[in-house]
Amino acid sequence: MHIAEGMLPPVQCAAWFAASAPFVIHGSRQVLRTVREHPERKLLLAAAGAFTLVLSALKLPSVTGSSSHPTGTGLGAVLFRPPVMAFLGTVVLLFQATLLAHGGLTTLGANAFSMAIAGPWAGYAAYRLLGRVTRATWPPVFAAMAVANLATYAVTSVQLAIAYPDAASGLPGALAKFLSLFALTQIPLAIAEGLLGVLLFGFLSRAARPELVGLGVVPETTDA
Repeated sequence: MHIAEGMLPPVQCAAWFAASAPFVIHGSRQVLRTVREHPERKLLLAAAGAFTLVLSALKLPSVTGSSSHPTGTGLGAVLFRPPVMAFLGTVVLLFQATLLAHGGLTTLGANAFSMAIAGPWAGYAAYRLLGRVTRATWPPVFAAMAVANLATYAVTSVQLAIAYPDAASGLPGALAKFLSLFALTQIPLAIAEGLLGVLLFGFLSRAARPELVGLGVVPETTDA
């Protein structure tokens, strides 16, 4: 992740575009609704997009044709819910593909499905589940960031395994290979991203607390 231009067969590129499109369209409507109904949240929306842009541009060499890096989508999913990140994440991926040669246009649908859709939804699920068992804010935020990162690479591994099944063991063997190769860099990155997310969320809780209260992310009291 991001899967480079030409790494996936055209049919699979089209299939991933079709799978991602409904989420991205719905997300764009959610962004427009948020901006229209709560214009004071524009800055926070921009910050969530910028955070994803900066973190996901910090790529490290990994599997041939791909790369390992933080994703930054977990924080936006916590603040604005996953549908918004489907749109913001796709915009980030489009910008990176056209201006940074990071990822590709033909693989945009696949990259969007893994980083902008699957990652945020998995991270948000971890955030909600952990939030039910602890009143502290940092464990759910850490989980959201780390799980969004790991889920992105799990889906990317599936995408690459479908495109490049192992000659002997087929799809399961290829999936195990891609998952194990990504794990070498991705598990440490997920932990680091979780810690960074906790620090940033703590800053936002102080600097933009009214907005976070309005989003229902933090309570009005400060007992967390």
